[in-house]
Amino acid sequence: MKTGGKKINRELILRGNMLHAILSLAIPVVINSFLQTMYNLTDTYWLGKIGTAELAAINLVTPVQNIIINFGSGITVAGSVLVTQFIGAGKKEEALKMANQIFAAAMLFALVCTTVCFLATPGIVTWLGADEETYRHSLVYLRVVIWDMPFLFMVNLFSAIHQAQGDTLRPMFLNLGGILLNLALDPLLIVGLDLGAGGAAAATLFAKMVPALAAFFLLTRPGKEIRLSRKQMAFEKEKLKLILKIGLPSAIGGSTMQLGFLLMSRNVYAYGTQAMAAYGIGNKVNGLITLPSNGIGSATATIVGQNIGAGQQERAEQGYKISMGICVVFLFIGGMILSRKPISTAIVSIFSDDREVIAMAADFLSIMASWCFTNGVYNATMGLFQGTGHTEVTMAVDASRLWVFRFLTLWVCGELLHMEVRSVWYSVVVSNAISAGILYLLYRLGVWKKVKIRLRPEGEDKDGAQGSEKKA
Repeated sequence: MKTGGKKINRELILRGNMLHAILSLAIPVVINSFLQTMYNLTDTYWLGKIGTAELAAINLVTPVQNIIINFGSGITVAGSVLVTQFIGAGKKEEALKMANQIFAAAMLFALVCTTVCFLATPGIVTWLGADEETYRHSLVYLRVVIWDMPFLFMVNLFSAIHQAQGDTLRPMFLNLGGILLNLALDPLLIVGLDLGAGGAAAATLFAKMVPALAAFFLLTRPGKEIRLSRKQMAFEKEKLKLILKIGLPSAIGGSTMQLGFLLMSRNVYAYGTQAMAAYGIGNKVNGLITLPSNGIGSATATIVGQNIGAGQQERAEQGYKISMGICVVFLFIGGMILSRKPISTAIVSIFSDDREVIAMAADFLSIMASWCFTNGVYNATMGLFQGTGHTEVTMAVDASRLWVFRFLTLWVCGELLHMEVRSVWYSVVVSNAISAGILYLLYRLGVWKKVKIRLRPEGEDKDGAQGSEKKA
């Protein structure tokens, strides 16, 4: 029997101190998420140094890439949920088979979508309304960076498999190597070789390729409890149905949300290149602010998933409540600090020398930081519903957050209140707050308690024994 970190983490998740379990999972995830964010932040920093048009270009087309990534991520989300619950139920062989099914499906999806997006890029950028200079930079950037998708999915799968086992350290170290490579390549390719947006895309591509190859090697090593094996990759109808059942709602929710972001970018671009650059900077900095909340939400999904798999519903709920409390307190204090105008201005000034861009980005960041505590409720409760397999709930909330609440707020603020570009800023925070409130209401109504994934035959208790009688 193994006595390594994964075994210890499983014991901690199922029977140990809950606060310790949350932090031991969340801290590496937060660091890992920060490292992932650094890919875009380093691109933003160096492109901001050479021109506003280049910066606006990547902000304009990034949602296109994110639409495809988020749809494909529904597959890895399903994998994480299913592998986590199989591990919690002690069904290691089923967890192994599911991991291989997820890998085969994710790689097939990545290759098909990357090819289609590459061919469709000119039409997409034209539809977004880019001017001649922005079009040129956007076309080069998207056509190069889109090929990182198979490598990104490989790293995400590695993270999902290890996180499902309670191991969040190895994914963190893997991504650390990638971001260090990106930090070195960005100035070399963007400034040194004067490749501009194309250099930023190439740096990201190479920096994700290396950790992806390392992840594949680590996942195929013999002797691991959950590993990639060619004989396990032949598609199985029942497992594919389960992946679709859990993953499709998450995929639809995530991709429709990103499509909403794409339309938001189009709305922002109507206010000019400077507004587009400010919007991108504000979103990226806000992403850093909410990283701890995202990490704790991810830890919540793992803790809830394993405890639900083990038949420990009360402990799963305890983990959720503690997680949400930590998120809300942290983001409220941090948000009050970062919403101060001198602080927000100093932060966004790192990414641009354009005074108009700095002023708009600082205003956007101040407004978002004041409301960011609502993200604590949103992330933790999303983790609860994902961990229990209720991805149809996360799909509905994700889609309505953008397509109903954000665009409605944007229309009211822009058309009725004539707030111009600030209508975009307020549409973001109002829609996030409403969605957080809806998720919390659904939690209070007990929607998450409904059994979504049945891992044991009816009548079998959590230890695998068959009960002799049922309670009324």
